[in-house]
Amino acid sequence: MSRGVPSLQRRLLVGLACALGGLWLLTGLLLGLDARHELDELLDAHLTQAAALLVARQAPGHDNDDDDGLVDAPTLHRYSRQVSFQVWHEGELILRSSNAPATPLMVRADGFETRDIDGQRWRLFATRGIENDIQVYVGEQLEARDAILMAVMRGLLMPMLVALPLILLLIWWILRRGLKPLHELQQQLAGRAPLALTPLPLTPGTPSEIAPLQATLNGLFERIAHLLDSERRFTADAAHELRTPIAAIRAQAQVALGAQDEPDRRHALQATLAGCDRASHLVQQLLTLARLEAGATQPRQTPDLAALTRRVAAELAPAALARGQQLEVLADTPVICSADEALLGVLLRNLIDNALRYAPDGATVVVSAGLVGDGPMGGSRWHWCINDSGPGLAEADMARLGERFFRVLGTAAPGSGLGWSIVRRIAAVTGCSIQLARSSTLGGLRVEVSGPVV
Repeated sequence: MSRGVPSLQRRLLVGLACALGGLWLLTGLLLGLDARHELDELLDAHLTQAAALLVARQAPGHDNDDDDGLVDAPTLHRYSRQVSFQVWHEGELILRSSNAPATPLMVRADGFETRDIDGQRWRLFATRGIENDIQVYVGEQLEARDAILMAVMRGLLMPMLVALPLILLLIWWILRRGLKPLHELQQQLAGRAPLALTPLPLTPGTPSEIAPLQATLNGLFERIAHLLDSERRFTADAAHELRTPIAAIRAQAQVALGAQDEPDRRHALQATLAGCDRASHLVQQLLTLARLEAGATQPRQTPDLAALTRRVAAELAPAALARGQQLEVLADTPVICSADEALLGVLLRNLIDNALRYAPDGATVVVSAGLVGDGPMGGSRWHWCINDSGPGLAEADMARLGERFFRVLGTAAPGSGLGWSIVRRIAAVTGCSIQLARSSTLGGLRVEVSGPVV
C-alpha cells in the first residue's frame, strides 16, 4: 500500500466512526430539547399545583393561625432555596418562603412569567384565591431546572458515551473479519511468481463480492498467458523461418564474391535479391499474423469489395503475366460491406497469391465478387470465389490448410507456409466463412469466402 493512502478498512472505520459520532450528537441534542420541553411542562404543572395548595390553605373555613402576621415557611429540602412563594391578603404579605422578597414576585395577577430577580432567572406563576383578596405567587429558579436537565441527560448519554468506544471496537473487529478474504487475496497475489499465470483457486467459502474479482483476475491471467504464448510462438516461428532465407542469402552472397565470371556473379546477385524479397515477404506475413493474434481491435469500414478485388488483382497481375498465367476478374457490380478493408485485402491477396504461386505456368485463375441472398434487407452476404486450373489438393491436405508452416509435400513454389494461417485468422476476426472444394470449371482448387454485409 502506498504511503499516505488510507486502507479500505481504515476508510470504512473512520466513516462509520464519524457517522456514529454524528448520530450520537444529534440524538443527544434531540433528547436534550425534548427533555427540556417535558421538564418545563412538568415543573410548570408543579408550580400550578403548589399554588393551588396555597390557595386551598387560605380558603374560608381553613384553620389558619398565622393570619395575624407574616409567617416564613421552613426550609425542608436542598432545593427549597430555589423555590419561592408568596401569599398576599388584601395587599398584605401574610406567608412566604424564606428566600422570597417582601415585594410581589410578579406584576400580573394571573398566568406564567419568566423574569430576573436579584440577578437570578425565575419561572413564576400567579393566581388568585377563591376570594379576590387572596393573591398567590409561586416561583422556581431556572438554574434548578438546568441542574435537573443535566442530571437527566447524564443518565441518558453517559451509557451511550461509554458504549461508543465498545461499538467502534466491535465495528473494527467486524470489518477486519469481513475484509479478511480480501487480505488473503492480496497475499496470494503478492506471493505469486512474476510469470505465474495459473488461475486463482475459488474456494467454496469465497464471498460473493470477492468471487467476481477472482474470476476477472483469472480471465486476465488467461489473456496474458495467451498473449505470452503468442509472443513465444511468434519469436520461435520468426527464428525458425528466417534462418533458411538468411542462410540462402548468405550463400548467394558468398557465391557472388567468389565468382570469376560476370554471368555467374550476376546470377548469384539476382538470387540474393530474390532471397531478400522472400525474407521481406516472410517478415510481412509474420507481422500480420502477430497483429491478428494479439487481438487488436479492428476499425469498422464500408469498403467496396468489387473495387478491392480489382485493385488486389492489378497488384498481382505482373507476377501472373511473367509466368504466362491468365488472371480473370469478375467484379463489375459494387459490393458494399461493413468490415476492415485492410484485413480483407490481406486475406484476398493471400488467396490469389497462393492460387498463382502453386498453379503451373500458363494456368488460369478466375476471381469473382458479388452478393448472395435475397438483398441487403433479407440477410444477404458478400461472396468471393477463387478458381484455378492448378493440380488442386487432396482432401487430407485441404483439412490441414491453416496450420502454421504447413506446405504440401512436393511443392516447388517458394513460400513460408503462413499464408493460410493468416487467411484463417482474418476470417475468424471478420466473421467470414471459408469453404474449399475442387473447381468444377477449371479442375483445380475452388475457394469460397463469404461474410455478412452488415
